[in-house]
Amino acid sequence: MEVKRLSRASLQEVGVEGMLMALSPVPFMLAAMMMTGNTNPPLWRLVAAGVAVFSCLAAAFLLLRRPQAGRIFGGLALAGSTVTIIPFFESDPITVLLGAVMIIGAGYALADFQLCVDEQKPSRPVDRCLQRARWSAMTLSGLVLAAVIFDKSSHFLVNASLTASVVVTMILVMHWLWRRFSPVHALVLTMLGAGMIVAVIFSFMSGYLRVTAPVLGVLTVLVLPGSTRAQEWDDRWWKILLSHPARILLTTFLALCSLGALLLLLPGATRGDGISLVDAAFTSVSAVCVTGLIVLDTPHDFTVFGQVLILLLIQLGGLGIMSIATVAMHAMGRRLSLHQERLLTSMTDTDHQDLVVSLVTILRFTFMAEGLGALLLAGLFRLTGDNWGQAAWRGLFTAISAFCNAGFALQSDNLIPYQENPFILHIVALLIVFGGMAPATSLLVPRWLAGRPVGVGVRLALVTTAVLLVSGALMFLAFEWNGTLSNLTVGDKIHNAWFQSVTLRTAGFNSVDINNVMNPSCLIMICLMFIGGSPGGTAGGVKTTTIALLVMTFWASVTGRSEVIVQNRRIPPGTINRAVTIVSSGALVWIVIVLMLEMTQQIPARELLFEVTSALGTVGLSVGATNHLDGIGKIIVMIAMFAGRIGPMTLFMLLSEDRSVSVSRCLDAKVTLT
Repeated sequence: MEVKRLSRASLQEVGVEGMLMALSPVPFMLAAMMMTGNTNPPLWRLVAAGVAVFSCLAAAFLLLRRPQAGRIFGGLALAGSTVTIIPFFESDPITVLLGAVMIIGAGYALADFQLCVDEQKPSRPVDRCLQRARWSAMTLSGLVLAAVIFDKSSHFLVNASLTASVVVTMILVMHWLWRRFSPVHALVLTMLGAGMIVAVIFSFMSGYLRVTAPVLGVLTVLVLPGSTRAQEWDDRWWKILLSHPARILLTTFLALCSLGALLLLLPGATRGDGISLVDAAFTSVSAVCVTGLIVLDTPHDFTVFGQVLILLLIQLGGLGIMSIATVAMHAMGRRLSLHQERLLTSMTDTDHQDLVVSLVTILRFTFMAEGLGALLLAGLFRLTGDNWGQAAWRGLFTAISAFCNAGFALQSDNLIPYQENPFILHIVALLIVFGGMAPATSLLVPRWLAGRPVGVGVRLALVTTAVLLVSGALMFLAFEWNGTLSNLTVGDKIHNAWFQSVTLRTAGFNSVDINNVMNPSCLIMICLMFIGGSPGGTAGGVKTTTIALLVMTFWASVTGRSEVIVQNRRIPPGTINRAVTIVSSGALVWIVIVLMLEMTQQIPARELLFEVTSALGTVGLSVGATNHLDGIGKIIVMIAMFAGRIGPMTLFMLLSEDRSVSVSRCLDAKVTLT
């Protein structure tokens, strides 16, 4: 049975065995990477590393033969490796970011791993041996590169672990040689391989391992031939990342955040001595996730080139890379495959026939709204004293940032200088409102205001948005009348209260100093930030329609009705369950992020609660916590912003699989709730 299962497995999956074998000595390398001189790691780290090494080898052997047992041992290997490098996480924020991404990615890949049996094209033993050797050699090259970059101590255990990986790789290569060639040729080549192992051991003892190992790894990859059988492109590794809507969101946003961080590190992007990698990554994630939290002063610390980069990241993050790519392909006359259409329609909640039309409508509405807003704001900024060039650039930047609900501004104190200019405040507020709703919803606003019928989803979004905006403005006005609004006239108090109610819907602009708002105001702001905007827009949060459904479900339960009816339409139980799941997953992620910051930061709880809600809701407002975050805190807030942009539920969808609908009916269970 095991031989048959292996022969039917794809060669890519067989290659995972070689990768895990080459990775098996790594936990000992991680345990010693912080050690200096002859200092040895503590016993508990060595024990955790030993468990991880054994579990990694067991996973390599069992993953294709006994997948369930292989996943268990793979999880133990990840857990042991995580425990091993905890001290390293505490001392180096960059390692926290890279380590968290790698561990989370490995965990998802492990949980999602399924043996894809190909009954039509069984693989031969020689093909499987070659694939193990190739993947092991590629893994070895990456390990040596990582050791050169991150390890400066050259500890004995680090070099010993690299040597063990080299030996494992060469053994796999020799195993393939025995399968591929005749006994005489295989013996000669095996002796050559054994000589290479001896050379590696000698280089390890003489201190030249880090020169020999990468050369050997690269040569092995280049010398080993490709598979003796042609493989379909569907078996490539990126198929795992691009075969599920949640994975597409995660992959594209992560790639854009990484690219943005690298671009912001360019010398011409910042003034002075440049910025650190953590600050560049934080700014990039905040821009791509259209949040607006900043650790640097955008107008003073970034050059015009850097500001252009930030604006491009905001635009790409707000529109979505997939939307732009789809429209571009359509414009060039290229068609999407059926698989690509299915993925995109599930991400945009449209029909196959309406996909391109919907995406074109999104881009057209976005550019028209941003262009009109930029023209109006440029004129208003010119009237405030800016020259035409500065006014035009400030108007364009503010319009795009507002429509994408990003909250970045070219003023160090945001829009506070314009708190007595209601025209600027209301134009920015309109851009925020329309950007926070789907274009189709925004285009139906005149129809709704005229009293004409609209769809249930559109009506829920518009009514909930109006109720939240008005109630938020009234409460902010009441609580802050003698507080942050005390130095303004009655008219300006109303204008600024309305603007703050609008911007709390995930935009992140502020026209008053919110650092000293009263506790009731802070609580209301947290609630509005958690709710966020409407589906289909650039806003974050759990969305207005979700809250509307929960409120109607609550009212139906209170009044004794068994169903939720809106406009003579029944809301399906599955939709209500999804709304409950969205709010529950958002609350769960919120609690976890708050606990992580409470454990690592010496910042008042009020500021942390506000900061986490702002990050998860992709709002961008802060009451002072952002400037006091250390490296670890910045990494945690970055994770919160990323989770808030792609949606907490999307993170859980990464583990989901296509479910089959069961035709059987089960008996109802009686559960006591009160």
